[in-house]
Amino acid sequence: MATVAAVQNKTTDYSYLRKLVFSLSQNVLDPSRDYLFETRLSRLLRNQGLTHIEELIQLLQIRKNPVLEKAVAEAMTINETSFFRDGRPFELMRTELLPRLIEARKNQRSLRFWSAASSSGQEAYSIAMLLRENFPLLNGWRIKIEGTDLCSEVVQRAQTGTYHRIEMNRGLPARHIVRYFDHVGEDWMVKKEIREMCNFRIANLCIPPLPFNEQFDFIFLRNVMIYFSMETRKTLLQGIHKLLAPDGVLFLGASEQPVDPSLWKAVLAGGTSHFTPK
Repeated sequence: MATVAAVQNKTTDYSYLRKLVFSLSQNVLDPSRDYLFETRLSRLLRNQGLTHIEELIQLLQIRKNPVLEKAVAEAMTINETSFFRDGRPFELMRTELLPRLIEARKNQRSLRFWSAASSSGQEAYSIAMLLRENFPLLNGWRIKIEGTDLCSEVVQRAQTGTYHRIEMNRGLPARHIVRYFDHVGEDWMVKKEIREMCNFRIANLCIPPLPFNEQFDFIFLRNVMIYFSMETRKTLLQGIHKLLAPDGVLFLGASEQPVDPSLWKAVLAGGTSHFTPK
């Protein structure tokens, strides 16, 4: 291992880290955001007994270490989320989209939802609370809410359904806290009845095939493709198209559009947009 002085005198090879992250997650990191490596890898450095980013790069270059490489890619994955984030899609589901699909599925009595970049689970649990709060007629239906994320740490957090006070104060109505959470020490835990509606697993959206075979009625793929290359977006949305029911609904981020408009019909409603398969 190089001495600290030698490390400090070297220019950090951020390009190596950018290529590593892209190879594992397809996240395209712009050089203007290299400063994020310092903050997001700080805990990883401490866990490895390292002080400088350059030491980590040398360690990765000297010996192949898939576990450490994956940890770097996961640390650089954007995990920003909150309960009922950008409430317009949820309000549109409540007032228009869910009543329509519930009517269409009254014989099958089943609905499937996928939070495709679920981070620590707030989006999936928001869907579950929306259903429980507004659609009691779904009791007895087969409701499945799947959440997937590349990062194993946030998937584990989602599975426990435990959140800090600051996370609870972001987008969550007070009545939902009382009704759907238990106060455990300094944290809040999603009640069992809501946790049981959701399933979380690790999945890389950029490595085909996608982790499901059955079709979904709603797919949330919000604010994740902005970090992907154009080719990765195209491949991903082709896979998503196959997994969405013909009358299903795809939600993207507010600034995101499908790469191939020939596959999707844009629908403007409720102050937001969603997409249905053509």
